Amino acid sequence: MKIERIETLVSGQVAVVRVRTDDGVVGIGQTAPYQAGLSAQVLHEMVAPLFLGKDPWDVEALVDECVRVHYKFPSSFLHRALAGVDTALWDVLGQVTGQPVAKLIGGHARASVPVYASSMKRSVTPEEEAERLAAHVAERGFRAVKIRVADAMGRDVDAAPGRTERIVPHVREVLGDGVDISADANGGFSVGRAIRVGRLLEEHGYFHFEEPCPFPELEQTAQVTAALDIPVSGGEQDISIPQFQRMISGRVVDIVQPDIGYIGGISRARKVAVLAEAAGIPCTPHCANDSLLQVFTLHLAAAMPACTQYQEWSIEKTPWSEGIYEPVLQVVDGAVPAPTAPGWGIALDPRFEKTADVTASSA
Repeated sequence: MKIERIETLVSGQVAVVRVRTDDGVVGIGQTAPYQAGLSAQVLHEMVAPLFLGKDPWDVEALVDECVRVHYKFPSSFLHRALAGVDTALWDVLGQVTGQPVAKLIGGHARASVPVYASSMKRSVTPEEEAERLAAHVAERGFRAVKIRVADAMGRDVDAAPGRTERIVPHVREVLGDGVDISADANGGFSVGRAIRVGRLLEEHGYFHFEEPCPFPELEQTAQVTAALDIPVSGGEQDISIPQFQRMISGRVVDIVQPDIGYIGGISRARKVAVLAEAAGIPCTPHCANDSLLQVFTLHLAAAMPACTQYQEWSIEKTPWSEGIYEPVLQVVDGAVPAPTAPGWGIALDPRFEKTADVTASSA
């Protein structure tokens, strides 16, 4: 079995990847969302040539080789493109063996994956946010939620004056003590402000504090982690395995959060989960939308022993991420069942295939 053809299907912010083998097996994957056209271009120019004609069973070796060959280009776009091919190849292997990807990367460590309702908005008031999170808790049984504080990479500027200090106690008051609440600053705080906000989160019994300081500044995040009792998490933006090793071994964070689309696929994301397991800290993969990345993340979380906590589940509906695949995953009583169908267990929506712009690289 050899990789014969690699296609990208680009529509809006999404680039789906389809891999065909010489014996007719087809697997589907996806690059990280946003700037999909550019990711697809990088895929065909820099990634596909290293995979065409190769054995899909060598997927992890091929992924490592791609990163090695392009050592002068340690860029986000290379890894985004690589994720598309990597995830499509894991689907190929699942189709060939009749097993879900989760089984191929380790087996079912859990029968279902608990998820938290993750807000992506800072444009809503504390009152509006609490109301809509309470609705999700009531409708789908979420036992955990996450709010946004600060402003992304905001240098201590809040999305609205005083919003952080208002939303933290208000959401706790509305949801009560029976729901675990976390807060994500997206790198918005300096060390001093992050510690003050962290203590506010501790006061109101929050579950974890995500990306308190700018993600490249590991030393700043480490200071916050050392000063607080609430677990600090991070890693979603990082693409380097050695950087994750530094974060974990240096106890920069208490919870590590690789993103399958950003880091370069399942092959690399699971290495981070293994590092976390060895260090005795949880791995909670970042997953900020409901495209195919949500499916990939479910398989990773079902299989990896370190994925013990609630996993991220976006509550936002974005038109560009809907109508890509079927059947769509569903949250029931705050969890999603571990996947059992071959590969990713889903198929592309025919309507998406008809409207997407297709580009192909062939052996």
